[in-house]
Amino acid sequence: MIKKILIANRGEIAVRIIKACRELGITSAAIYSEIDKNSLHVRVADEAYLIGPAQASESYLNVDKIIELAKEINADAVHPGYGFLSENSEFIKRIRDEGLVFIGPSAESVLLMGDKTEARKLMKANNIPVVPGTVDPLQSLEQAKKVCSEVGYPVMLKAKAGGGGKGMRKIDSEDQLADAIERAQSEAQKAFGNADVYIEKYIESPKHIEVQVLADQHGNYLHLFERECSVQRRHQKIIEEAPSISIKDEVRNKITQAAIDAAKACDYYNAGTIEFLMDSNQSFYFLEMNTRIQVEHPVTELMTGVDLVKEQIKIANGEKLTLKQDDIKINNHALECRVYAEDTDSNFSPSTGRIIHHRLPSGPGIRVDRGIDLQSEVSVYYDPLLSKVISYGRDRTEAIKRMKRGLGEYQIAGVITNIPLCNWILENKLFLSGEYDINFIEKELMPLIPNKWKSNATHEYENVVSILAALLKDKENELKPVYNCSKTNWIENENE
Repeated sequence: MIKKILIANRGEIAVRIIKACRELGITSAAIYSEIDKNSLHVRVADEAYLIGPAQASESYLNVDKIIELAKEINADAVHPGYGFLSENSEFIKRIRDEGLVFIGPSAESVLLMGDKTEARKLMKANNIPVVPGTVDPLQSLEQAKKVCSEVGYPVMLKAKAGGGGKGMRKIDSEDQLADAIERAQSEAQKAFGNADVYIEKYIESPKHIEVQVLADQHGNYLHLFERECSVQRRHQKIIEEAPSISIKDEVRNKITQAAIDAAKACDYYNAGTIEFLMDSNQSFYFLEMNTRIQVEHPVTELMTGVDLVKEQIKIANGEKLTLKQDDIKINNHALECRVYAEDTDSNFSPSTGRIIHHRLPSGPGIRVDRGIDLQSEVSVYYDPLLSKVISYGRDRTEAIKRMKRGLGEYQIAGVITNIPLCNWILENKLFLSGEYDINFIEKELMPLIPNKWKSNATHEYENVVSILAALLKDKENELKPVYNCSKTNWIENENE
């Protein structure tokens, strides 16, 4: 029986797990680095322990220290959240070898689905559609040329061990191939310690659709419908919603069944997400599986009424799912805006500082999952995600109206945020129509910016936040001075 959980993470997901523990009557034990001593998760946990210096490698990624601490404080289980060690199969194995419970899937499932080429092979073997391309890592430039010729340009290079856009390159013609492979392999080696890359056909104007699944350790599986995650920059999401307004019921039935089949194929249990690309004809293709809780899990929770983090803990505790597939309904439409500490007008570069003012939105249909409070330090050491504003309503129109109200009320000072960008997206006609795809930011935002990113050059231009504000109608009260950032220079980093 789980009585105490060590949370091997930080920020908003650590706070989210702490709240689930509290509702279940479980003691929460947080870890923190030296720079995170004033972080919210440290303040709200039942117990909190310094784990090491600011560098993640010496704190949140220090497997030996985490396991030693878990045993020292008599924790029964470890919850990894997302990121950091959440999809590290060696960490999972170590946890279980030490007699602790890992709140997540088996090391075997994580290892299998973390290898992108092996995952593609497994999906093909189980009749789940995959994007045309290679199922093994590239061995040579000549092989790459042959594959690209067969599937047709454009193609995507992807890291075998990758995720989050690392080691990913779009290639439009053969003359780009050699340089793109070299760059992708170098980036993959740095990010994952594995330089292997593979090729997929580039799907023109796709939507990014993902399906949430839950499975227990007794062979019971269910899905919680889909999320629309196509508003992205650098292959990372900004706004998510559930359900997708673009999917017909017939396609919804097929894609959710494909997700269940994918989970069964790797003997999966706990919470997981199957990600798909869907083309304009609503044909969908397996992209990858995230073997952890997702950043965007709240939209599924508010759509269905199911607490995914509590379900994770119950499954790890050996309990059977009490929910049946027929119990899962689409009750609301939900949206999530990720609030990042980043400078939109400086190529989305991270913004650092101390939070000196923080006023949360509230009211009907608004939830905020946050990792910050007054005096929290936003540093260069970790992901710049500050919080998530989640809205829900009877339909998409109501959810969007509530989100706009919520963002208008939200005040953060001390760092630059992307709140004006989120406001602009919510006013964009293409977004409102639902007819956008993963190229939305590139197509809709970037043409507004003069002298867009030129290699090895610096360009001064009008503040993008000013441009966004000008495009918003009657939004003067919502774009408060604490959100504004001064004019800066735009410098492109070709490696990003």
